Amino acid sequence: MISKNLLFLFLSLFLYKNTSNTLDDINKDKKNKINISHTIFEHINDSYEWNIIGNHNNGIILYFPIILWNRNHGLEIFSSYKLSNGKIVKGKYGYYKIFHGKIYNTNSIGIIYLNSKGIPMNNKPWDFSITKNVIALFISFFLLCYLFIRMKHSYKNDKIKWSFGIFLEFLILFIRDKIAIPNIGEKKYKKYFPFLLTSFFFILFNNLMGLIPVFPNITGNINITFVLAITTFIITNINASKSYWKHTFWTPGVPIIIKFLLAIIEFIGIFIRPLTLCIRLFANITAGHIIILSFICLIFIFQNFFIAGFSIIFGFFISMLEIMVSFLQAFIFTTLSSLLIGMSVKNYESKTH
Repeated sequence: MISKNLLFLFLSLFLYKNTSNTLDDINKDKKNKINISHTIFEHINDSYEWNIIGNHNNGIILYFPIILWNRNHGLEIFSSYKLSNGKIVKGKYGYYKIFHGKIYNTNSIGIIYLNSKGIPMNNKPWDFSITKNVIALFISFFLLCYLFIRMKHSYKNDKIKWSFGIFLEFLILFIRDKIAIPNIGEKKYKKYFPFLLTSFFFILFNNLMGLIPVFPNITGNINITFVLAITTFIITNINASKSYWKHTFWTPGVPIIIKFLLAIIEFIGIFIRPLTLCIRLFANITAGHIIILSFICLIFIFQNFFIAGFSIIFGFFISMLEIMVSFLQAFIFTTLSSLLIGMSVKNYESKTH
């Protein structure tokens, strides 16, 4: 594991050095200083291209199809290469340009009109484009399918013969015995167990894959974590028991005035709970990547051996923590999801449930 983290750090330095000359990754002022915030957020944000190494003139970059629906006319499809380096694309029904990671309608010279708050006023077409996060999702999907299909076929006489499959089996049993059954109940957990397993392994594998240099940080994208949280929200409320809703909006054993106050608080809480799931996962994963990239940037800002040694040591320490956080955040999200489901399906009118 240590050797993998060392590889991560040195490969990250190498990749950063190669990508530091691109227009997309670095803005420099007259003193030739690196714009750290721009560099970091360009690395962790989603994009229409996947920069493996180098720059647009000399490097390996994967360009994905841009799929737009022009609201006034129709469908536009072209390569993201045409939009690279701030280029203006002439489509069938107009001109398009990327501004701050989003595609806007513009004119032939690419003017973006901004309001007093710096927000673009140009129209935006409906964007159905393939991005690097979408590609990464497909990669993780096929990888997970491969691992569990192989695990299934590695059983012989009810015993698994694949060493990595033994580890996966341990995680599955851990989720069942330590998360699903205690929080949902032995009688009801089987209905929700597939969702809990899917959530855990999806988050875990994408957390770990996000630590690989140049690989997209999927779980650091709030859109992904929001969908995961919404899924938990839907499952929780659709399957909620009548006694759960009764105790939520009309708590027994308290004065009527307090019941109304608690009903308002509980109603707000129904939406806040999944929102915290979304923000917690997004914030923790993104923070780790920002810290590691910040340490790497220090090397190129100060350009001396003392700072380089400091950055490598602390960057290595943070990368070790990130591996632990990858497991921890998958565990926390799954545990809290099972807890919310268990609260909603519980029969509060009966002592046995």
